[in-house]
Formats: sequence, structure tokens, C-alpha cells
Amino acid sequence: MDESQMVLRSLRDVNVPKFLRDDLKLFNGIVSDLFPRMVEEAVDYGALEKSIRENCQLLLLEDVDEYVRKVIQLYETTIVRHGLMLVGPTGSGKTKVSE
Repeated sequence: MDESQMVLRSLRDVNVPKFLRDDLKLFNGIVSDLFPRMVEEAVDYGALEKSIRENCQLLLLEDVDEYVRKVIQLYETTIVRHGLMLVGPTGSGKTKVSE
């Protein structure tokens, strides 16, 4: 992975989980201006994603792609931050994603 890819991934990993849908559109526009014509390399979360989906079945949860993505974002956030808050409307999965 070259340096530009690392910077782009770092920006996304640290910021995307904090943004609302509307903010994400703005962020993506800024990133595309900063990194024109750059195609972001996909990250392989194979073993982690498999484990999340298996645990969803054990906990009788649906392994919806959006939910799995949020669990991965929470995992990545805990790696780079000492503290965090999960916020969102009632029933949005805050409790289950942190289990």
C-alpha cells in the first residue's frame, strides 16, 4: 500500500464513523478533491467479518451488511481512540453493536 492510500484510509477510518449520512457526502466530496483519480483499495476483513456474522447468528441477530460494517467501524475506532461514545436513535443497534 503506497503512502497516498495509507493517508486516504486513515482519513476514512478515523472520520467516517463519526459522520451522519449528509456529512458523509460532503466528506467524500472533499476527499475526492484531495485525492483525484485515486481508487481506494478494499480492505479484506475476511476473518473478522466471518466472526461477526457467526456471532450474529449465535445472538439471533440478522447479519445485515450495514450492521456488520458498523461493528467493523467500532472495532477500528477502538484501535485508534482511547474513548468513544455510541449515539443514535432508539433501536438503531447501539447496545448490540457494542456487545
